[in-house]
Amino acid sequence: MPAPTPRLIALDMDGTLLDGEGRIPAGFPELAARLHDLGVVLVPASGRQLATLRDMFSGISGIKSFIAENGTLVSHHGDIVDTTQLPADIVTACLDACAGIDSAQTYAAVLCAPETAYIAAGTPAAIRAEIDKYYHSVTVVDDLARVAADKPLVKLAVYCNADAEEHVAPHLRAASAGNNLAISGKNWIDVMSADADKGHALEQLAAKLGIPMEQTAAFGDYLNDFQLLQAAGTAVAMENAHRRLKEIADLQAPSNLNNGVLEVLRDWFGE
Repeated sequence: MPAPTPRLIALDMDGTLLDGEGRIPAGFPELAARLHDLGVVLVPASGRQLATLRDMFSGISGIKSFIAENGTLVSHHGDIVDTTQLPADIVTACLDACAGIDSAQTYAAVLCAPETAYIAAGTPAAIRAEIDKYYHSVTVVDDLARVAADKPLVKLAVYCNADAEEHVAPHLRAASAGNNLAISGKNWIDVMSADADKGHALEQLAAKLGIPMEQTAAFGDYLNDFQLLQAAGTAVAMENAHRRLKEIADLQAPSNLNNGVLEVLRDWFGE
């Protein structure tokens, strides 16, 4: 098949664009600038918060849009153009459900608002270090339940030092009451509105920019990218992707460890 020439391209971060150390690969800033000059919109799409994504890409011209918090927040040219809130009663129910997690596991809840993430005072240092990788704007509070009642939130994230799907998901499924439960990685699970996912966010951004969905593309590797690849005009799964993503993908890219995103983009648009 001929190489697609999408006008809007969503890029997952961990396991997709970033290398094994969580770094933006060499060569990406120059490629991003060139695609921007061609009128192509590259948009990082991540479970990370908006503040973190802005920090990561602050020195890269051409990156003006972000899909943050697993699709619950869309930003374009510095403005938040779409958010999807998680109802307060669902947040409270999920916090209560976390109390049932096996005491042998260490976990922490993160309440995500558009501009900051709230965590409980006394969060273990090892878990705080993991949280800080993905949340650069963090507010420590004494009472997460009060935050759930008082603040507009877009997502609840839970970090567990063991497998989150095994140890956390069973407790959150009933409490989330049909809302979106996304396995974001081995140790992370997110609860979002039933209307929120990366695919919906891509559709919102495409509509904002006047770009038909058939002229979009998306790269991903894990289950929280499933709806993103479903929505995109061209779906690209990484070589290291979960098998379910490979089943729905139009194309497969080399692994993130081999700069697969850059290789495919260069193939599409030339050196």
